[in-house]
This record gives sequence, C-alpha cells and structure tokens, in this order.
Amino acid sequence: MGVVVNIGDKQPEKAPSVDQLVKLTEADIVRVNQHIIDNMQSPVALIPQLAGHIIAAGGKRLRPMLTLAAAQLCGYTGSRHIGLAACVEFIHTATLLHDDVVDESDLRRGQDSANAVWGNKASVLVGDFLFSRSFQLMVADGSLPVLKILSEASAVIAEGEVMQLMTANDPKATEEAYLEVIRSKTAKLFAAASQIGAVVAEKPKTQEEALESFGMNLGIAFQLIDDVLDYSAKQAELGKNIGDDFREGKVTLPIILAWRRGSEEERDFWLRTIERVEQEEGDFEHAVSLMEKHNTLEDTIDRARHYGAIARDALGIFPDSDIKDALVELIDFCIYRAY
Repeated sequence: MGVVVNIGDKQPEKAPSVDQLVKLTEADIVRVNQHIIDNMQSPVALIPQLAGHIIAAGGKRLRPMLTLAAAQLCGYTGSRHIGLAACVEFIHTATLLHDDVVDESDLRRGQDSANAVWGNKASVLVGDFLFSRSFQLMVADGSLPVLKILSEASAVIAEGEVMQLMTANDPKATEEAYLEVIRSKTAKLFAAASQIGAVVAEKPKTQEEALESFGMNLGIAFQLIDDVLDYSAKQAELGKNIGDDFREGKVTLPIILAWRRGSEEERDFWLRTIERVEQEEGDFEHAVSLMEKHNTLEDTIDRARHYGAIARDALGIFPDSDIKDALVELIDFCIYRAY
C-alpha cells in the first residue's frame, strides 16, 4: 500500500544525517559490537542463533551510540562506556523480541521476525536471557548509580508495555495517556543511555540531568515520527511495511487526533477498524485521507519538533564540539525522517 502522504514543506535545505555521529563513534561501536557478540554466547545453541538474528537486524545501534556519544561529550577517556553501551543494546533487543510476540509481528526491518522463525516461546525466553545478561553487564561495571539508572529504565519499559496493552485498540485514548506510554516504552531507554555517559565521566548532576532530558525528549520525538511513518510511503525506504500499526489496530497519536477531530461517521470508522479490527479493502487509504483532512500527521510532526527543540536546548550547557554538533544533527535527522 504505497500511499504518499503530503506532510508539509518544512524540510531543511540540507537533509540531516547520522553520518557524522557514526564517524565520531565508529571505533567505539566496533568494540561494542564485539562485546555484544562475546556476551550473547551460550552453550544453549538456540540462544546465540536467535539473538544474533535480531541483533544483526538492529539498524544503526542508535541507543548504544547515545551512550558512546554522551561519554565523549563529557570528555570520558576510559572504557566503561563500551560494556554499558552493549548493556543498553541488550535491553533494547530484549524488548524487541517481546514486542514482536505481543504484536504478533512477522517482520522486523524487512526480514522475518525471530518469533516468525523460531516461535513465540523461544523469542520470549531468549528475550529473558538478554535482559538477564544486561544485568550481568551492569553488575560487572560495578557502579550503583549506573545500576540504578538502567534497572529503573528496564522496569519503566515493562510498565510502558503494560500501559500500551491498556490503551490498545482504543481510539478514544487521550493524548496524555499515549505520551506516557511512549515516554516509558521508548524514550526512557534513550534517556538512560544518554545519562550514563555523564555518570561514567563523573560529571556534575546538572550535566547528568541535561543528558537525561536530551535523551528523553529525543526519544519522544523519535517515536512520534515513527507513528507518522506508518502512514507514509517513506516507510518502505526504511525497510518497514506501510500500515502495520493500522492493520494491528494499534493506537498512535495520528489516530487519537483524528478521533478527537472527527465526525460521528468518522468515529464509527475508527471503532470498526481500530477497536474491533474489522478491516476491509481500502480502509487504510481512507484512514490516511481522514488524517490528511484533519492535518493529524503534520500536527504529530509539529509535536515531534517541539520535543526536538527541548532536546536541543538540553545540550546547551555543553561546550561546542564536533560531537555536540553531531548530536544536534541527530535530533534533526530523527524528525526529518518523515520527509
């Protein structure tokens, strides 16, 4: 379903990218990848096989890259950030394995999901293994503040998953309730990954809190743009299926806004397609047309820009540097993926 959505003309003159951030963290990412490989080994052959399948499909390693970049921003010259970045990736990968089971997803970044290949039981159990391994890495680091930050993030992510179940298939959900879900489910790990960069560098609380704010608001912006991309032909370029959220009856901000602004007839459409998931040929295209009618996709992008601006402001206390510039460009990249 390749529906091209008009989502405005607020693109920057030059498309932002993550190339500079990748370049500046490249040497550390190589070490993180090796740490990941070393720590996902197990005498139970299925564990490294299944874990390797999803980790290999993990994209740009954005969350561990945040830990590496934050440590670099804080002038850290040790090696603790390597193990902690791997820990962050294990937490993220575990949540993906569990998400795909809960969502009954058959694809992950354009390839078969682990649960589609090995089944739900194996995916859940290997996800549990990766969560457990992440805690072993936290303990190996030996820092109680780091353990507190990452263990709290793990608990909040799980809470976010449960909160999402409570708002699932409910187009009447409030925007506030939905934002709380994505703060917990997505943005909390962005925040923790960034914050621990200041902790290992033993920086003042102000810098630690600034990086936490940067990560939290970046994560919210990132998820809001993901919400938009599910209804855009741009999604296909990112190796994802267009309309997956819609077909699963998943409630995201564009739907919440469309419900709020819609007529009685339009709300009946959302109840049928999202609440009851009784979908017919052409429903996805009609959903997109309603979003265009009520400007909900562009308004979701505007909200992402708002959170992106807060993330940018949070970096203001750090001196100018190449890594700071790369993190600012990352904010723009996350938002302008929509174009």
